Amino acid sequence: MSIHWKTDTDDNGVFWLCIDKAEADANVLSTDVLTELNDILDELAADPPAGLVLYSGKDGSFIMGADIGEFTTIESAGRAFELTRLGQQLFDRIEQLPCPTVAVVNGHCLGGGLELVMAFDYRIGPDTDSRIFGLPEVKLGLHPGFGGTVRAVNLCGVRAGMQLMLTGNPVNAKKARGIGLIDRIAGEDDWRHVAAALIDERPPQSRAPFVDRLMGLAPLRPLVRNMLVRQVAGKARRDHYPAPYAMIDLWAKHGASTKTGYVAEARSFADMMFTDTARNLIRVFFLQSKLKKQGGKAAKKVQHVHVVGAGVMGGDIAAWCALRGLTVTLQDRERKYVDPALQRAQKLFAKKVRDDAKRAETSARLRADVAGDGAAEADLVIEAIFENLEAKQALYEELQAKMKPGALLATNTSSIRLEELRSVLAEPQRFIGLHFFNPVAMLPLVEVIRCADTDREAMDVGFGFTKDIGKLPLECMSAPGFVVNRVLAPYMGEAMAMAREGVALVDIDKAAVRFGMPMGPIELADSVGLDIAKHVAGILTRDSDREMPPTDIEELVEQGRLGRKSGHGYYRWEDGKAVKPPSDRGPVPDDVEDRLILPMVNEAVACLDEGVVATADLLDAGVIFGTGFAPFRGGPINYATERGVDSVVASLQALAERYGGRFAPHTGWSGV
Repeated sequence: MSIHWKTDTDDNGVFWLCIDKAEADANVLSTDVLTELNDILDELAADPPAGLVLYSGKDGSFIMGADIGEFTTIESAGRAFELTRLGQQLFDRIEQLPCPTVAVVNGHCLGGGLELVMAFDYRIGPDTDSRIFGLPEVKLGLHPGFGGTVRAVNLCGVRAGMQLMLTGNPVNAKKARGIGLIDRIAGEDDWRHVAAALIDERPPQSRAPFVDRLMGLAPLRPLVRNMLVRQVAGKARRDHYPAPYAMIDLWAKHGASTKTGYVAEARSFADMMFTDTARNLIRVFFLQSKLKKQGGKAAKKVQHVHVVGAGVMGGDIAAWCALRGLTVTLQDRERKYVDPALQRAQKLFAKKVRDDAKRAETSARLRADVAGDGAAEADLVIEAIFENLEAKQALYEELQAKMKPGALLATNTSSIRLEELRSVLAEPQRFIGLHFFNPVAMLPLVEVIRCADTDREAMDVGFGFTKDIGKLPLECMSAPGFVVNRVLAPYMGEAMAMAREGVALVDIDKAAVRFGMPMGPIELADSVGLDIAKHVAGILTRDSDREMPPTDIEELVEQGRLGRKSGHGYYRWEDGKAVKPPSDRGPVPDDVEDRLILPMVNEAVACLDEGVVATADLLDAGVIFGTGFAPFRGGPINYATERGVDSVVASLQALAERYGGRFAPHTGWSGV
């Protein structure tokens, strides 16, 4: 008897197969699900039906992929190869059935789920703009293993197929149909009729476009391979992220051959699974889940947000909330300060919402509110004005007189302790921090900040709101710089100290990128704004015993060299890009990387030791999603343990002897 599959044969002899994983919100291809499918295929092979239609019993969701949790239980590459081959052979059985087969996708169809449906003769997608078809394995340090590297190229061609796999980014049904990934698009009301009609048609001969078949010829594959490698190399190093290069190598050698490609894919997949990169990226996948599980269920959902401060942060927070379905009022001193934020919002909506009617609805949810009337109706009020204690407190006194009972007040402060900010409030225990990062639309983390006595229900509202708008919450205790800014400060400070010493700017940035950071610290400082970096550093220095190295940042700010926004900071900026001069200052010091990275790691240990974040896992997750800390290294604490705590401490001591006490290992290392 099947637990995870439901079956029915209609009067026309068509076998309707429904995947509905028991006691689960989403379907995943776990071992027991695949075992039951194999048993069902035994029956179909012995007595073939007139046709087979696969669909999902989960509303709005098809198959999210393989059960990632099972990856961590595989003990060797040899065993991984065996299991991968079994999965491939199971999908081969579907492809070899003597009857027409149709897969009906009604929602997210990712990874192994998409590999499964590619084995069917026909594929039907839902009538939606949502990007639901994807092969995201590369984001776990892997590549498709159930035949995807072969079938995706054979169906879509090397250009579209490799793009799908190399980026890991999903596509919508319209795009999927355009590249040959699906054959039809149908709504909820007619997919059964469309599927039944396809059963009566002659199965299609799915072939990639002629140009792609030409590119797949053995003499031309090396040329295409070089092109693909250059494309990937611009975004990821082979030693950091080997999986995309392995995919390219598979295609270059086997050309998506159904005779040799599957076995080669399985061997490569097994090898990738046991790389440090895959192990750490799979860890990051589960860390993301831990962030999402923080907090209890709030008594009431936030539906109306009032944002005070229409600058870059406040305006972009407001726009993002409207995009995610909330009613938003945006307040500032005059309309002229709000209009630029509304204009930026329209650009965001145009990019994210393709349907004209839905985009109009989204725009209508965001409105200017110079008078601040929305504060009386809002469930959540977010203060996002400039970093000045007195100005914020004066605003809070006005807001608390307007806000309705039960509404929550939050601040987007990046550096001021909540204990100071809330001293003017009648209910200080219901005041929290919601610290977003710039750019709001791109960076996923929000620090949800509390004091020792903060009301738990208020925190739950903050968690619920953060998750409802598609962000990842990180619970932090109120402390100077919280987590992200605190960890970034010594990293950026040391970079600027090296610049003052005469180390070439590009060499400093290259060292960080070589480690795996998304951009170098000098470019990051210019992007954030040197005036903002100076202000945050000042607050962190004032509120802690941190020893900051000497830099030129004050002189640059006084000269009006603020970074990208002024056209000149450490770098000159043209068309939004840093103009980086060549390095001509002689040999690069061999300790540049450690001078940048180890202060971050040391500060992360301090945050953990002081209880700013509850666990090492949450700290690693916060630093990865908040700073871009090399994901393939698994976070600063994980990096330290993999490198060796004794080795890291010894390196910090050596740096302290050479450059000063700011490198002294924190006392918290004894607990790591």
